[in-house]
Amino acid sequence: MRKLKMGIVGLGRLGKKHAENIAFRVPNAELLAVCSIKQEEVDEAQRSWGIKYGYTDFEEMLKNEELEAIFIASSSTEHCKHIEQALNAGFHVFSEKPLGVTKEEVYYITDVIKKHSDKKFMLGFMRRFDPSYIYAKNKIDSGEIGKPMYIRCYSIDPVHAVQGAIAFAEKSGGLFLDMMIHDLDLARWFLESEAKVVFAAGDNYIYPEFGKYEDIDNGAAMIQFENGTIASFFAGRTSVHGYHIETEIIGTKGTLRIGTIPEKNLVTVFNENGAVRECHEGFLERFEAAYLNELQEFVNCVLEDRQPSVGAFEGVKATELAYACKESFRSSELIKINYK
Repeated sequence: MRKLKMGIVGLGRLGKKHAENIAFRVPNAELLAVCSIKQEEVDEAQRSWGIKYGYTDFEEMLKNEELEAIFIASSSTEHCKHIEQALNAGFHVFSEKPLGVTKEEVYYITDVIKKHSDKKFMLGFMRRFDPSYIYAKNKIDSGEIGKPMYIRCYSIDPVHAVQGAIAFAEKSGGLFLDMMIHDLDLARWFLESEAKVVFAAGDNYIYPEFGKYEDIDNGAAMIQFENGTIASFFAGRTSVHGYHIETEIIGTKGTLRIGTIPEKNLVTVFNENGAVRECHEGFLERFEAAYLNELQEFVNCVLEDRQPSVGAFEGVKATELAYACKESFRSSELIKINYK
């Protein structure tokens, strides 16, 4: 079997999961090299997984002529630079979202990606590869709920992870760009339309530490799309019951709900707390299948010489919308979307 030889940069919590998927769960991929600014992460990956090459310098990894594709799971602030370097070095590229942490970066790197049309580029909007979301999309496309009129999205991180979010806040781009962007992308995908106007609001209700980075711990947005559909979004960092991702699509003939109760599995625990359905504790657990599916799709696209379904265009549109939310939040005004 032909295997795509890959290297990955970034071995944090998410990067490590991606690296494991490349190394052990995608049969037509081979993890040949790992890169991290932390030597101990490189050493651990090489020792535990038997990885041939290890680097603490990304540019040095790009000199490795055995590699064919690069997976970018570095900090959000490094994505734009790493995408450009990898493409210029002749590699196919999969990058975690976002494309960049400013609109200027996003527009710039999109032009770079276009110049390398001979290479495959894919962006990590993994929810499009989640089995439940795919099932719901097929239901919508088949007309089962009629014409969609309204979509409601919740993305709430567990409060036990909030200190990590605070530590990452300086480089995350903020709640709308870092968290809500997944739901903004899903809304575009489900509704098949671009946003027209947006109003957003939020505050630091519990953790004022986010204010240092002009960020918030909970926020909401209301959007009307060009085809008349409407959407509401809520993103937060203070869920006490677990990782809560919920989506509802209301149509003219019916309604779909995904993740109404964020159940870990089908087990009910009966104890002194009553009948308990345990919840997912984080995004790696909830979207385990989606992360694997999107990686498999990228590998297949490279080996089969076809373009991925999620690329720079999706990243640009979702980022423009996230920044409109951010602008509305800061100005307390209704923002009309002006796309580039």
